[in-house]
Amino acid sequence: MTKFRSVALAFAAGATALSLTACANNSATPAPASTAAAGGAEIALITPGKLTACTHLAFKPFQFKDDSGKIVGYEVDLMDLVAKDLGVEQEIVDIAFDQITSGSVFAAKKCDVGAAAITIREERAKAATFAEPHFDSTLALLVKTDSGITKVEDLKDKQVAVQTDTTGKDWAEENAAKYGYTTRVFDDMPTATNSVLGDVTAATINDNGVLYDFANDNPTTKVIQEFETGEQYGFNVSNDNKALATKINEVLDKARADGTFNEIYKKWFGVDAPAK
Repeated sequence: MTKFRSVALAFAAGATALSLTACANNSATPAPASTAAAGGAEIALITPGKLTACTHLAFKPFQFKDDSGKIVGYEVDLMDLVAKDLGVEQEIVDIAFDQITSGSVFAAKKCDVGAAAITIREERAKAATFAEPHFDSTLALLVKTDSGITKVEDLKDKQVAVQTDTTGKDWAEENAAKYGYTTRVFDDMPTATNSVLGDVTAATINDNGVLYDFANDNPTTKVIQEFETGEQYGFNVSNDNKALATKINEVLDKARADGTFNEIYKKWFGVDAPAK
């Protein structure tokens, strides 16, 4: 089965939540554990007893608010595993995406880890240390079902919504002249996708995971095309706290071995996790 079909058949979990207000969310039960990674390196946490994770809402199904206002999602569940191993609680902070990818949240001591569906890129890897990839992604194109648009070539003289500081924005801008469309930048994924829903823009380009989920919740929209870019998501940490990245790798490797990782993946995407 191709990635396109695999992702398109998934995304049946969770309720849409588009609240963008700043928030914190405790999401794990403490359990006794060491705060050392492999090799004995000590892990520094900005708040004792808490693993503070910075995210950027909403990016369903990776991290978003459910009907009760609790932040949930695939990456939330994975970070809960890390917090449990450390014997602390996960606390989630909603913050601007570019502050996470630039590493400024670590310099300002606002969080221990970035968990915001972050594509691993060379410039981002200089600003912060990434754990091993935990999700394979690619870009996709979403339009209204009645738009008559069936491929990117049909976007000539139309406007495409993109999210600031994303690989989707970069790809769309790099290819705008080739396909004859213009781009309009939005601060977050919900406003970009809703601009298509409201006929403000003709299409949006973003990661396939969130766009399939949006189309599942909004059947007047659909994903019509994917662009293979070989992207992978990873959690990032301060360059001064590489021991935490090592710990994340340890926990995810253990979860893959005992089946927990696959359970979480299937919970949110409806299919088994691909082999590492």
